[in-house]
Amino acid sequence: MAVDEHDNPSESTPREAELQRQLDGLQSQVTDLHKAREATNNLLLSSVVQCLEEKLDEHSKQLDQSAEKLTQLESENLVLRDKNQALNMASNKKCRFRTQVRSILSLDTPNTAGGTAQQPSGEAGASGEKAGDTRVHEIISTTPSQTPRRKHPKEPRHCSPH
Repeated sequence: MAVDEHDNPSESTPREAELQRQLDGLQSQVTDLHKAREATNNLLLSSVVQCLEEKLDEHSKQLDQSAEKLTQLESENLVLRDKNQALNMASNKKCRFRTQVRSILSLDTPNTAGGTAQQPSGEAGASGEKAGDTRVHEIISTTPSQTPRRKHPKEPRHCSPH
């Protein structure tokens, strides 16, 4: 007598019952394997996430240190820029002052035709300096005790335009 599969399950043969138990066991194992694989994947993922978080923390610390260093360098740059501007201003004032105080040099040379020297016009002529005097008067704002005394005058320096 043939038993229809759609009939009552209690009427199944012992062989079918055994196969059904094996099938249920295999499905349970498959489910357990899926859970284990998911757990393993989750562990791998959490390991990767943890590694990435550690790298992120390290890079954040480096970024903070770099930001602090940048702030420090910017501050030093501002200080150096201010010092540079002050030095440039002082140098420019010194050059302008020298240019204003410098007497007009005599145009006499040993090869002057006629042997007569012309008195230069301007400040030097008005102050009564000798025509052959080619010294440059350099006055720097110092106290009299700090003013160096030289036997020979320095060659005139030319200030470069800035």
